[in-house]
Amino acid sequence: MDGRPCVRERIRRGEPVYGTMVFELFTPGLPAILAAAGFDFVVLDTEHSGVGIETLKTMIACARGLPIEVYVRVPEKSYAAVATVLDAGAQGIMVPMLETAEQARDLVEWVRYRPEGKRGCAFGMAHDGYRARDVVAYMAEANRRNLVIGLIETRKGIENAEAICATPGFDVAWLGHFDLTNDMGITAQFEHPEFWAAVDRLVAAATRHGKALGGLDGNLAYLAKLRAKGFKVLGYGMDIAVLREAWAQGLAGLKALG
Repeated sequence: MDGRPCVRERIRRGEPVYGTMVFELFTPGLPAILAAAGFDFVVLDTEHSGVGIETLKTMIACARGLPIEVYVRVPEKSYAAVATVLDAGAQGIMVPMLETAEQARDLVEWVRYRPEGKRGCAFGMAHDGYRARDVVAYMAEANRRNLVIGLIETRKGIENAEAICATPGFDVAWLGHFDLTNDMGITAQFEHPEFWAAVDRLVAAATRHGKALGGLDGNLAYLAKLRAKGFKVLGYGMDIAVLREAWAQGLAGLKALG
């Protein structure tokens, strides 16, 4: 990625960026496949997948030098969860169920080195390419590059969206639409007016504070609605669903041949 604008810089310029999520297919070739497909980033899930740090390190290492950034959705809001995957080389962090400004501030502090945060120092490791470097310059580079994403996916998160988005160093308010509708008692009702009212509240808060909006789905009509509302960090599908649906479509076509 050396010499190319990082995704965080592109987001701050207002450019759209595109990614996907991985829950199952943690294979060495996948980062290259996704880069060849044109994705800007991939989020490796550890909240629901149960995948461990050794697998993550392999996936991140296989992406090194490719024109794609690797982020990790950690399973909990804790310093240990965040620091471990950052030191493994993740270039961004996504946390679930972000609900308060205090949690957002903690997240920023865990991701950023001083003076912007309190990330612990360990150098010459995976996250800096095992190189001997000027550590002060590297800390500034990491602070500039590493992306901070919070999943806003509860009623409480929507209620506190204004304060969350006002947090310095927080980058992307990511709409967790399934969990949000579930918490609202309208599970998977993505046409429900109450859901879109909550989305509009999130959009207003992020726009007011200059923060990017993110979301993911396999339904292009839904993604088009998000894009029209100003979402610019957009994900298409997740590995299991994309593979299953593509194979099902192809198989149906094959069977139709008679």
